[in-house]
Amino acid sequence: MARDGEATLGGRLGFTDGQIVQEIGWDDDADEGFREAIEGVIGSQIEDEDFDGVVDAVLLWWREGDGDLIDDCVDALSGLADKGFVVLLSPRSGHPDTVEPADIEEAAQTAGLKASAPVKAGADWIATKLVQGGTAKQR
Repeated sequence: MARDGEATLGGRLGFTDGQIVQEIGWDDDADEGFREAIEGVIGSQIEDEDFDGVVDAVLLWWREGDGDLIDDCVDALSGLADKGFVVLLSPRSGHPDTVEPADIEEAAQTAGLKASAPVKAGADWIATKLVQGGTAKQR
C-alpha cells in the first residue's frame, strides 16, 4: 500500500486522475510503493513497455549500465502525448548503479526535454521529471 507522502509526490510530479502512464525499464528492484502511489493517483494500472497507444506520461526506470540514456529518453517520447512528460527514476546517490545528474541533464537536452530538480522517490530512487520543450530540435 502506498504511503501518503508517495501519493503526494505523485501529484507533485504532475500525475492526475485518468492519465495513461507507461512504464519502461521496470525490474525487480523498482520501488513498488512508488508505483502503487502513481496507480492510486491515476486511478488505473500502469501500462507496460509493450503498450502501443498514446500515453500522458512515462515512468522510465534507468540504472547506470542499462544502455544509452539518450536513446531511452528518445524512445520514451515515441507514444507520448503533446503535453506529456517523462519521470526518469534512477538509483539514489551512493548506489552502485547511480546516474550522475549531469548525465541526466545532457540526455534530456539531447532528446529535446528539460529536466526538473530531482526529488526522492522511495528509499532507493530519485525521480527527475522531464518535460517536452528542451533545447534540442523537436522531431
